[in-house]
Amino acid sequence: MWMRKLMKAIVGMLMPVVLFSTMGASQVQAVTTPSTHAQSAALIDVTSGRILYSKDGDKELRIASLTKIMTAIVAIEAGKLDDKVKVSPSAFAKEGSSLYLKLGEQMTLENMLYGLMLRSGNDAASAIAEHVGGSEEGFVLLMNKKAEEIGLTRSHFMNPHGLDAEGHYSTANDLARLTAYALHNPVFKRIVATENKSAPNPNESWEYSWHNKNKMLRLYDGADGVKTGYTKKAFRCLVSSATRDGQQLAAVTLNDGDDWNDHARMLDFGFEHFPLVEIAKHEQPLQNMELVTGRGFKYPLAQGEQEALTKKLVLLDERSQAEAGGSEATTNPSFGLAGRIDMQLHGEVVGSIPVYRKGSYIPPEPKVEEAALGRVGALTTWLSAWKVVLSRLLSP
Repeated sequence: MWMRKLMKAIVGMLMPVVLFSTMGASQVQAVTTPSTHAQSAALIDVTSGRILYSKDGDKELRIASLTKIMTAIVAIEAGKLDDKVKVSPSAFAKEGSSLYLKLGEQMTLENMLYGLMLRSGNDAASAIAEHVGGSEEGFVLLMNKKAEEIGLTRSHFMNPHGLDAEGHYSTANDLARLTAYALHNPVFKRIVATENKSAPNPNESWEYSWHNKNKMLRLYDGADGVKTGYTKKAFRCLVSSATRDGQQLAAVTLNDGDDWNDHARMLDFGFEHFPLVEIAKHEQPLQNMELVTGRGFKYPLAQGEQEALTKKLVLLDERSQAEAGGSEATTNPSFGLAGRIDMQLHGEVVGSIPVYRKGSYIPPEPKVEEAALGRVGALTTWLSAWKVVLSRLLSP
């Protein structure tokens, strides 16, 4: 939320001075959208967050165990994977799907997350929530706060497991955005792609062995997630993901009696008609200017849309450039910052990348994999660096 507010302020303070390239809009070739049996559906490109297909995607509906996508990402971000999670009386024998954990049993948070996502354990969901949030109610507050942070405007959570409850709902579009957000986390991504998982059982001589309920992992080429769901009121719900040629898509259906086939059609549609196109490379020189891009940019485009994409260079005014440079060391991330390039499709900004003067210091991209495994130094350094950049851009 704070990042969104900062970027809006930045847009207001930057001065557009030159059009980097202008391409006339062309007629995008009409394509036949996939048919589904779902009450609501959505398809998203994970890298860009672009919704590629939506059927009543903003309709607020019950979402059953798709709730656990939010439970998992909140627990991963707020908890410690090697923590021991204890099964309380309120988590023990929770109704619905279960891992059949024993009262008082302890299991690492990481293994609990596998049981949560592979077998949809409601007992695991409650135990995780109580451990990370202090109580189910405390964890639900974290869930709704996360929903607000990532812009889920039509979602509200009342519990961590998805059992039917008044005031507990989401939409296909919101779930698509949530899934895209979660799949950028390597721990979440690894867990939901796992077909089989074993975990120690402290009470028996045999280990827990969990087989993923998500049949898409076995039915669809390239499938790598995400979560099944069902209650008597929500009916069949499914989020699936797949990766082909470096592009990852995620599909969502709510109340769909033929979800496996519908998801295959939706994913096929996305890969065929919206390939991920590299628009700019990291540290790519700008033609006839002593500037380079601060990072790369990729976006899914239908046939004919690439000609409709425009790139506008927006430069800092001279005063801001002087303040950003000064006599400070070149390791200051704002040293050399010249502005940004706005990527626009049909007049709408679909992304922005910073631009720097040639030879200046460019902050590296964060190594998310290292951060997720507990080595957070690289990510902390990167975030601190970009806070300096933002403060420079916003200073009067």
